[in-house]
Amino acid sequence: MAAEQKDLEVERVAEEMAKDMKAISVAEFFEKNRHLLGYENSTKALITVVKEMIDNGLDACNEAGILPNIDAVVKQVGIDRFRISVEDNGPGIVDTKVPEAFGKLLFGSKFHRLRQSRGTQGIGVKGAVLYSQLTTGKPAAITSSTGDRKVHTFRLMIDTVRNEPHIVSHDTEQNKSGWHGIKIELELEGKYIERSQSIPEYLKQTAIANPYANIKYSGPNGVQKFERATKVMPPQPKEIKPHPYGIELGILKRMAAFTRARNVTGFLTSDFSRVGKRSAEQICLLAKVDPKKDPRKLAAEEYESLHKAMQMVKLIAPPTNCLSPLTQKLIEDGLKKEVEADYYVSITRPPSVYRGNPFQVEVGIAYGGKFDPSATVTLYRFANKVPLLYHQSSCAITDAVAEVDWRRYGLQQSAGNLPTGPAVILVHFASVWVPFTSEGKEAIAKYPEIIKEIKLALQDAGRQLERFVRQQRRARQSQMRRQIFERYIPEVAGALDALTGKDKAKIAKDLESMLKRNNKEIEEEAEKAAQEEQEEQEDAAQNGTAQEGAEKEAKETKETKIEEEDEEIGEDEGEA
Repeated sequence: MAAEQKDLEVERVAEEMAKDMKAISVAEFFEKNRHLLGYENSTKALITVVKEMIDNGLDACNEAGILPNIDAVVKQVGIDRFRISVEDNGPGIVDTKVPEAFGKLLFGSKFHRLRQSRGTQGIGVKGAVLYSQLTTGKPAAITSSTGDRKVHTFRLMIDTVRNEPHIVSHDTEQNKSGWHGIKIELELEGKYIERSQSIPEYLKQTAIANPYANIKYSGPNGVQKFERATKVMPPQPKEIKPHPYGIELGILKRMAAFTRARNVTGFLTSDFSRVGKRSAEQICLLAKVDPKKDPRKLAAEEYESLHKAMQMVKLIAPPTNCLSPLTQKLIEDGLKKEVEADYYVSITRPPSVYRGNPFQVEVGIAYGGKFDPSATVTLYRFANKVPLLYHQSSCAITDAVAEVDWRRYGLQQSAGNLPTGPAVILVHFASVWVPFTSEGKEAIAKYPEIIKEIKLALQDAGRQLERFVRQQRRARQSQMRRQIFERYIPEVAGALDALTGKDKAKIAKDLESMLKRNNKEIEEEAEKAAQEEQEEQEDAAQNGTAQEGAEKEAKETKETKIEEEDEEIGEDEGEA
């Protein structure tokens, strides 16, 4: 009897628990966990909102090939309360899509698209709207026009229970000026500061990584302008298909469920990049899967075998035209525009791959100027042209910089730490999928392949920096020798006057002329030697790069030709 009563009690508790179970929307989740999106405190929240709004505008302009003009305003309207507006000159959003684009989390066009872009998750600016309504209860104002006859203004909020936009009002007016773009206005709680982690610092770094943009910022302490330094924009990235090395088992099953291919061979060759007919046959052979079988009707064991075989077959690396690096020229243009220094160097590494995802590393160094030689170098971290201001110690970029032996390149450094010296080090990581450590997108995960590439880029730039530092050292040594000789000229002239009876002033003048001649010859010889050494190193580097490039091009041409032949056969079979 006691056992039966206990069983009934357990059943009753289970039924009560079942009544309390219910699903929550992603908007409701982030409403309670806003720190995951970067809204950890009121200071960081204000910066994050401005960052998301400006990144949204820059991304839209880049995709449309429009030179960005960004107008940002931060106005204090009460104690710890601010009104923020950001306007861009991008292509705008059609009126039917505006509510969801700003009022529905995870709504967007970039999540499944394998090409480089600032945002991919469909959260960024919607998180700002969510934070705004959470702290003030006021709707966001979104003004949009595609350049047609009408300008649409929506006042909206996010229904967090359903993760759907709630439109408070929708007004239209005539677009007499032909304006196109987006203007976002939010009111929110925050604290305003101006230091290393602040809105002005974020804008400065954004201007460095986007020297083709005009940014005007009107803040509580006045107006700042970051003028466009060039009209050259980076190349537009192309969308690519997923590479087998970067596919998880669950994703493979989902792709197979929605493929248009009628057999496994066609599925592999048409839905993945760098898989030709021969590679597909190898994969099927290793997996012991019938290549003519419908991919939607494979058994669970067959999917698992197919996935393992995809990782074992040797395949060409994924295409890299999906990336849009800054390029060495734009990095130097950006640094020269915002950082006052004596010497600038930039490096763009060849593309590489982690987990089937293409990525590319770029490095820039600004040395000298008014920077404190005894202070730790300033480190600028970027991911897809977006500055990373927080969580520096958790980032792969920081680890890579600390692991390089900077003493070889003219900077001071203690083991395992960032170097010391009058320098700014910039590292840009570009990829179709940046492995951020959290939804806040503040640090890059420490994959060994990524750290290795960053270190190689830093070492390339460091070698060029070392040549400049060495030349500076030679110039200082020459100057010190001259000062020593000049100090003793009067005494030597006096001694010679006593010995020879010649005029002391004339002797001093002759000695000064001799010193100038000798110093000039020494400086010319040193400069000539340094120039010859630099030319030799550059020639060697160019020859090596040219040879490497020629070999790589020949290899890629051959591989592409084979792949194209394989794909044509594979596509024919897939259609059949």
